[in-house]
Amino acid sequence: MQQSAPSARKGEKNKITDNPGTQRSRAGGEKKSVSQRWLVKMVLWVALLMSHCCLGLNGAAADSTGLERIEKCGTSCSQGLQCKTKPENWFPPPCQNPAEGLDHSSVFRDINISTVMRCEGRQKCSLHLRIKAAFKLTESIHGLSICTVTAGMMASCQIFSFKRESRHRLAGLQVEVENDCTDVSPSQRVQVTVKTVPSYCGVTWTGTHDAPECNSEDLRRHVPECITGRISYDVNPQRKELSVSVSEMLEDKDYHLRLCHKDFICGGTGAYTLIKKGEHVKRATLPYSRPLPCLCIEGWSAVPDASRVQVCPFKHRLEELWLGINFDPLEETLSWEPVCPVTAVAALCQKRGDGVCVDLPHASQNVSREKITFTKVDPHPDLCMKFTAGNQSWTRCPFADARFQAWEVVVTRHKGQEDIKMLSRITATFSVGLCARSEGSTVCQITDRHTMHVEKHKAVGLNLAGEQCNSCFQVKRLDVKFAATVIHCLEQCNQTGAYRPAAFSRASWDMTCFILPAAVCLSGIIIFTLALHVLLTVHQRRKQKINSGCISEKRTDPASECVVPVFQTRPALHGGFLIPDSPQCGNTEKANLISD
Repeated sequence: MQQSAPSARKGEKNKITDNPGTQRSRAGGEKKSVSQRWLVKMVLWVALLMSHCCLGLNGAAADSTGLERIEKCGTSCSQGLQCKTKPENWFPPPCQNPAEGLDHSSVFRDINISTVMRCEGRQKCSLHLRIKAAFKLTESIHGLSICTVTAGMMASCQIFSFKRESRHRLAGLQVEVENDCTDVSPSQRVQVTVKTVPSYCGVTWTGTHDAPECNSEDLRRHVPECITGRISYDVNPQRKELSVSVSEMLEDKDYHLRLCHKDFICGGTGAYTLIKKGEHVKRATLPYSRPLPCLCIEGWSAVPDASRVQVCPFKHRLEELWLGINFDPLEETLSWEPVCPVTAVAALCQKRGDGVCVDLPHASQNVSREKITFTKVDPHPDLCMKFTAGNQSWTRCPFADARFQAWEVVVTRHKGQEDIKMLSRITATFSVGLCARSEGSTVCQITDRHTMHVEKHKAVGLNLAGEQCNSCFQVKRLDVKFAATVIHCLEQCNQTGAYRPAAFSRASWDMTCFILPAAVCLSGIIIFTLALHVLLTVHQRRKQKINSGCISEKRTDPASECVVPVFQTRPALHGGFLIPDSPQCGNTEKANLISD
């Protein structure tokens, strides 16, 4: 055991020293792995630096789109110009005549107005007006007066006075005065007036500035007056519900949500909820009745005069507006009122067989918010209303079900001739004329026209003159303002079961439906009467035979007696009918009385 250990160590030593190539390869592998690790670290550092630079650039780009930030407001003057600020008197002295060579253009060089933002927290920022005036300083100018005025507010003026030593030292040079302590509200217009002190007549600069609106992303995130929250939604059309989520709302404030119809103002529909500030999930469900384009989700923070945000999920669903067409059959008035404000054109048109609706002349009205009405309208199934908004059109046919149809033409055929009649539910006047239509054309040229007066519920024959075969006639109601022109074509002479117009087929079908059941009922009554008559006749003849047999038997055997069986109670069946059994003996008078 003691000898084996050294020998083993010696063997190990010999093993290592006997393979110098293996040792060099291991050393090279270790150096290679170190270089690889170093390369990976360098790549990571470069990626980190690039990402940091990209984030910095993105942040700079984001900041460039927002307003400039200030830590505190104040007044600054050019280097060497000593100035101080004080409020101006309520009643400043009148202007003085300027010295020679002193005017507006010689004093004011450049005046710049901008809006900056001062923040005390992420959602506690305010807007300030920065006024920067560059002017030429003279010994007669002791300072500047800057006044700001907003709508409905009194003027706010400040005086920036210069010390005498600095005025003398910088006389004749261009100097600057900058102030950013004037508060301003979003989208507020401010009028700025800059004068010299003392005030010289005519040496005045006036300008206006509009503060940014709340639709600016920077203001919507940081200015409390502009923080409306962000609204997202999901639509459930089966249940007619809107699932609404709110984010970026004003901190520590409740939030109002409702559905409203947007017009000049957004009128509530009744669907409303309040999201509490302590709720972790800012979500609510609002039910709706119709997906109108003016139906919007409105949200605002629970603070006085809070800005509101509106999102309209169905703003492209214009087809929902063309419902609700009403017709008054007594006044013959067709009316429609938009439920949402829309810019469109409503017109009456006549629908052709190919589906195209051709506008009637002088039958269009512009649509905005008011109700539109068409008076003296003939309620024909082919008369429709077409709505056009932008480059889209929709057609609605309120009389398609023929519920209000006032008249129709009925054609019947007798001995190869067609009988044409006018039927009307009201007293009306019509224009009827024969017309010829050339092959392949939809226009029918009138060859003969005349006027027809039809009384209520009285059929009037047309009695068209001339050859009727292969010809058409045109009918239009005259006692209304808007009516469809209907063309009916007659059958060809060489056809027995030829084509008939839809109106004629419907009238013939109505007559068939009435006559056929009546004929069936009458035939049944006649057959039943004949069968009953035959049965009564047979019965009477059988009775006569029975009576005659009893009489003859009595005459041949007077001593015998007719006996009626006591136990025979079942009557005999003759010819499928039940008749009494014949008496065999007993009282003949009684038997005759029963048989009678």
